[in-house]
Amino acid sequence: MHPQNTPKVELRTSEDGSTTLYRPDLDEHYHSIHGAIQESMHVFIRAGLLSHQATALNILEVGFGTGLNALLTILHQAKKKVFYHTIERYPLEATIVQSINYPEILDVPTSTEYFKQLHEAPWNKDCEITPAFTIHKEASDLALFTPQKLYNLVYFDAFGPDKQPELWTPEIFKKISESMCEGGVLVTYSCKGTVKRALSAAGMKIEKIPGPPGKREMLRATKI
Repeated sequence: MHPQNTPKVELRTSEDGSTTLYRPDLDEHYHSIHGAIQESMHVFIRAGLLSHQATALNILEVGFGTGLNALLTILHQAKKKVFYHTIERYPLEATIVQSINYPEILDVPTSTEYFKQLHEAPWNKDCEITPAFTIHKEASDLALFTPQKLYNLVYFDAFGPDKQPELWTPEIFKKISESMCEGGVLVTYSCKGTVKRALSAAGMKIEKIPGPPGKREMLRATKI
C-alpha cells in the first residue's frame, strides 16, 4: 500500500530524543522538533484521550504518519475500549518504520510489539490489536474518507495550515463534524485564526488551552 508518488521523508531526532520525520517538499516535520513524544502526549493524549470521560471511544485520527498517536493511545487507554480509525494518504515504507525509536524511548515492555502490530495491520480493514483496541487504517485522501462510526474524539494531526491549507478548510471540518457524535471533541496543535474560524463555522465550540513545549496554545473543539 505504497503509492508511486509517495514523497521523500528524512529521519530526524527531536529534542526529547524521539524520532520525527521531515518532508523536504513541504519543509515540514511530522512532529514538533521540541519533542515528538512530548508533543503527542500533551496534545492528543492528555488534552484528548485522558480528558474524555467515555469508557468506549471511537477515535478518528487525521494523519497516521509514524503511528505515534496510535501507539500512545493503546498504551494509555487504561480501561477504555477504543475503535481507532486513522487516515493516511502516504503510508511509510517499512525501512523508515524500522528506524523509528519510540518503543526504545518509551521503555514500556509492550510498546515494541504494539508498534509492530500497528504498522503491520492491513490497510482498509478492521484489525484487532487487543480485545480493547481495534484499528482501521484507511489509505486515503482526507477529502475522500468514509466515516466508519460516529466519533467521540478526533486527533487532527495533519501537516500545518501554512503547508497544506486544503486540509484545514470549513468544508473539511464540516465533514468531520458531521461524523462526530454530539459532545464529541477534536484536538489539534494549531491555534491559527483561520483554523478557529473554520472550526466555528463547522458548528464547534472552540477552547484555547496551553500548548506543548515550543507552542503557547493549542485548540480543543467540542461539537455542540
